[in-house]
Amino acid sequence: MKVLAINGSPHMDEGNTAIILNPFLEGMREAGANVDLFYTRKLNIGPCNGDMSCWFKNPGECGQKDDMQILYPKFRDADVIVYATPVYYAGVTGPLKNLMDRQLPLHMLGELGAKRQKIVLVSTCGAWEMSMFEPLLVQMKALYTRSDGNSDFVGALLRPGADGMREMMKTKGRGLVEGILQAAKEAGRELVKEGKISEEIQKQVSRELMPRDAYYEAAKEMFEQIKKSMKE
Repeated sequence: MKVLAINGSPHMDEGNTAIILNPFLEGMREAGANVDLFYTRKLNIGPCNGDMSCWFKNPGECGQKDDMQILYPKFRDADVIVYATPVYYAGVTGPLKNLMDRQLPLHMLGELGAKRQKIVLVSTCGAWEMSMFEPLLVQMKALYTRSDGNSDFVGALLRPGADGMREMMKTKGRGLVEGILQAAKEAGRELVKEGKISEEIQKQVSRELMPRDAYYEAAKEMFEQIKKSMKE
């Protein structure tokens, strides 16, 4: 199984998204998958200019010569595509949105998904509420469950309260977080072996770590400390 993973976080391996993404990919590798991981922060990818030259002038070929040329064959060959992103104001991060838009030449020739591909979303957010992921989930499912497409959206590993999770890793709460990381790794193994991620595993990754009021009280204290340090 060939896996193409794109980490859209500007913080790359130092970000909250990587805390969930990396054990997920590790589980896939342990199950025998060949995983390629790219970071949008390290890629030079411009936005789609919308001139449709990839359709009319050079069918299936983008006129822009940047790092998408590296990714096009990866997208064609992948059995699984993993999109990883923190939730920003308008959904995915800007560089990841550019990358997704630039897949248009592959869609024009029907090359993206020439073989049935599985799509996975890995996402984190600072808020406690799972509802923060809803716009992103709607977008991903709309893109990858189309009746005229050749891809299957097979699961989402969503981690709310990611900032709190990171802080808990430094305290006695680390044991609770370890359970979430193990669930993420098991999701990777499960996807390779069974072709999907069970709802039970997805819920384990998203499960509540602390009550809402306690989370926002701790977040308030953390933000006050950050403001203080910036003034100093």
